[in-house]
Formats: sequence, structure tokens, C-alpha cells
Amino acid sequence: MEMRYSTQVKPISYLKANAAEVLATLAEDRSPLVITQNGEAKAVLQDVASYEETQETLALLKLLALGSQEVAAGNVTPFADVVTRLRKKRQRAE
Repeated sequence: MEMRYSTQVKPISYLKANAAEVLATLAEDRSPLVITQNGEAKAVLQDVASYEETQETLALLKLLALGSQEVAAGNVTPFADVVTRLRKKRQRAE
């Protein structure tokens, strides 16, 4: 899925004059809006739900990257060892 931000570009003056409409559109369309100032991209606006989804995705990607680093460094425990350790804990708890 390719997103073309060039179709969602508005000058800051448009945002100032139409803030309520911009916010409604962001919530409805869930596509980000690039805000320009003096012809240069300065900010990206997005609805809260999309922002939260992005943050959750980034957190998961960070966890995957950390896990990959642990594997690359050899900091792993074989699955069979983990299962054995968990079974022993469970037996002691019973």
C-alpha cells in the first residue's frame, strides 16, 4: 500500500483558517496531512487513533529488533530447557 503525501499538503494558512474542518477530515480519512510554511514541509498532522497505532507498531518493532540482537549475541535458551524449567516450577507450586 503506497501513500502519496503530495496529495495531502496544505499551507499553514489553510490550517489556521480551517482548523475544525482539518481535524474532522483527519479523523474521518485517517490519512496524514503535511503542513507547509513558506513552501517547505514543516509538520505532519494525523488523527490520534493513527498516531497510537503507529506508536504501538514502533514499540513492537523495537522489541523485535532487541530480540534479534539477543539472538545474534547468542543470548538464547533452547526451547526444551525453558519447558523443563517451567514444568519444574509448576511441580513445586503444586
